[in-house]
Amino acid sequence: MVLLHVLFEHAVGYALLALKEVEEISLLLPQVEECVLNLGKFHNVVRLVAFCPFSSSQVALENANAVSEGVVHEDLRLLLETYLPSKKKKVLLGVGDPKIGAAIQEELGYNCQTGGVIAEILRGVRLHFHNLVKGLTDLSACKAQLGLGHSYSRAKVKFNVNRVDNMIIQSISLLDQLDKDINTFSMRVREWYGYHFPELVKIINDNATYCRLAQFIGNRRELNEEKLEKLEEITMDGAKAKAILDASRSSMGQCMDISAIDLINIESFSSRVVSLSEYRQSLHTYLRSKMSQVAPSLSALIGEAVGARLIAHAGSLTNLAKYPASTVQILGAEKALFRALKTRGNTPKYGLIFHSTFIGRAAAKNKGRISRYLANKCSIASRIDCFSEVPTSVFGEKLREQVEERLSFYETGEIPRKNLDVMKEAVVQAEEAAAEITRKLEKQEKKRLKKEKKRLAALALASSENSSTPEECEEVNEKPKKKKKLKQPQETLQENGMEDPPVSLLKTKKKKAKEELASDLEEMATSSGSAPKRKKSSPKEEVASEPEEAASPTTPKKKRKLSKEEPEAAASCTKSSTKKKKKSQKAQED
Repeated sequence: MVLLHVLFEHAVGYALLALKEVEEISLLLPQVEECVLNLGKFHNVVRLVAFCPFSSSQVALENANAVSEGVVHEDLRLLLETYLPSKKKKVLLGVGDPKIGAAIQEELGYNCQTGGVIAEILRGVRLHFHNLVKGLTDLSACKAQLGLGHSYSRAKVKFNVNRVDNMIIQSISLLDQLDKDINTFSMRVREWYGYHFPELVKIINDNATYCRLAQFIGNRRELNEEKLEKLEEITMDGAKAKAILDASRSSMGQCMDISAIDLINIESFSSRVVSLSEYRQSLHTYLRSKMSQVAPSLSALIGEAVGARLIAHAGSLTNLAKYPASTVQILGAEKALFRALKTRGNTPKYGLIFHSTFIGRAAAKNKGRISRYLANKCSIASRIDCFSEVPTSVFGEKLREQVEERLSFYETGEIPRKNLDVMKEAVVQAEEAAAEITRKLEKQEKKRLKKEKKRLAALALASSENSSTPEECEEVNEKPKKKKKLKQPQETLQENGMEDPPVSLLKTKKKKAKEELASDLEEMATSSGSAPKRKKSSPKEEVASEPEEAASPTTPKKKRKLSKEEPEAAASCTKSSTKKKKKSQKAQED
């Protein structure tokens, strides 16, 4: 009996399911449709054999790309080899995509089946998948599908073998639209301003120049000799400027019927047309720069505008490179081609390439021959631009020389060079040009890296300075904190109602005062041989020492040893200090 298994690909992983009743399912299709909607009945028919979840979203995207391209991924291979029976002839694997089924059958040897009952079973698995896998909820499954869908579509949109040619397609389409709009608006300006100054239309043929003159002149009655220099700047011709000045004096236009408001409206509309024409010129320069980057050979061969129209009509540079020369020749003349096929008439000889200068320069009998030759060279140039790593215009210039030689051959009969010799020269020059371009790119990359290093170094210095300044502030702030800590015991004692400071602090203060007295006496003794007089202590020290001694009368006093040179000075100091102490004690008692 053949064991039927079903492979289901989900955004969270691969699932391998086994069907319990193969023969009944294959015979009773309406019953299968009924049991798919009911979860209980579906559990009786389908059993989950294995589930292989994806480790990350990147792995899920890789597997999705592999399945869409019909390639067996390593995760899928491991799942099938692990959980499917070893006897491959007795196994029938149901898959949803025939591409992946053919790949599995070719690489692993399992018989695969698609459509019919398999499609109904996969529909039921898709409906009840969050109930078949433990720990998977409907919300998490929907989130995984949404994330994988976004990443898959983003990768498909970003995927482009060659350079981006979408900007060329959009810019050439906008350029054609601008040409139509500028022509329509300039005709409106000619008709509007022609009522006032009809002779200007015959003198000036260019639309943009006419709009500039209408904006500058305004009322023709105010045009005089002083404005002649400005007219010469606008028209770029002194004779035309003089003719405009003469025509304004003897014009047949309506001067009295036009008002100032009408002239203001004409001038504002003319300024809009002038701005559109200026934007058209800037857009044309942008298109030339993009064509030199994307398709330099094609633009060197037939020009930027015709090459951009060919790319836009084909859809992309890759599609244009895939077209044969016969398709490139009539690209843009599809209506004429199908009309000729329908009426059995003559097919068109050229399409968009008619706008190139080569076909216009050729004689009438040689137009078809030169268009066929030019289409051949255009297909070669587009393929070179599409598949070359470093884009260069060398091949386009050589192909253009070949077309010029072919034109001269049609006219004079001069035999052109062989294609092999021309391509050999082009390959040598292209290698040199590619080496120079790569050298320039390397220099630019080095400059960019240097700038990046300087920027990072500046950022590191700024961050180090910012980090050092708060540390210094902390050090400055720490010093007053220490002083506060020393003052804290006195403040806490006063708050608790104890006015007396501790004994240890009093001892240190007395020692400091005695040492200062001793040092002063020694200096006096060294300076004068006689007995030094007692130095008066500052009033602050006396005031500070009096409450200290009054507060601790019981503390023992250590006698300081005096030198033999100053016994009398020490005795006088002690007597005066004892007298002051007694006076202060009496004052406090009173």
